[in-house]
Amino acid sequence: MYSIKEEIINAITHGFGIIASLIGLVILLIYAIMERSTISIVAFSIYGFCSLALYTSSTVYHSIQNEKWKKISRVFDHSSIFLLIAGTYTPVALLTMTGYWRIGILASVWVIAILGIGFKIITFPNFDKHKVFSLSLYILMGWIVIVALRPMLKAIPLGFFGWLLAGGLVYTFGTIFYSIKKIPYHHAIWHLFVLAGSVLHFVGIYKYLI
Repeated sequence: MYSIKEEIINAITHGFGIIASLIGLVILLIYAIMERSTISIVAFSIYGFCSLALYTSSTVYHSIQNEKWKKISRVFDHSSIFLLIAGTYTPVALLTMTGYWRIGILASVWVIAILGIGFKIITFPNFDKHKVFSLSLYILMGWIVIVALRPMLKAIPLGFFGWLLAGGLVYTFGTIFYSIKKIPYHHAIWHLFVLAGSVLHFVGIYKYLI
């Protein structure tokens, strides 16, 4: 799939994501513990560990050269995308929304995540045959908030929404580089967009939820 040089860069780019995720998780948990807020501890823990899962599984996948283990690790790499999306929604829904909308958003993203991971496990011998469907599912899941746009805009400051929107747009735009393999180091470029999207979402969460 990728040359050794490409895989080294692919691994390094998301290796930075592991470090950033650890730092972000510690910062958010320190705040939540100081505030003695159980719901914040739960929300930030889920968010942080899902981010760690994505960047760790991606780094491991791109670091492995053994074909058999690479195929297995690819399942974790692709599945963790569902975890990152659901994990990012979790603190936003838990800490800003109430009632049916909170339950609805959380239930929707986590059900899709579980089903998506199951789909990845079942189809892992033929990943590439389902690439378009998987990419479409990631994008649709990421933008599921559109269904709850009105209540969300009422629940959160416009500035917070701006950070979330910016992150979503960066992720979505980055899929162009994920899809076009003719571009040199296209996957590493995609990784940089993922990192940028994660940073934008973290900044929004940090500024408005702590």
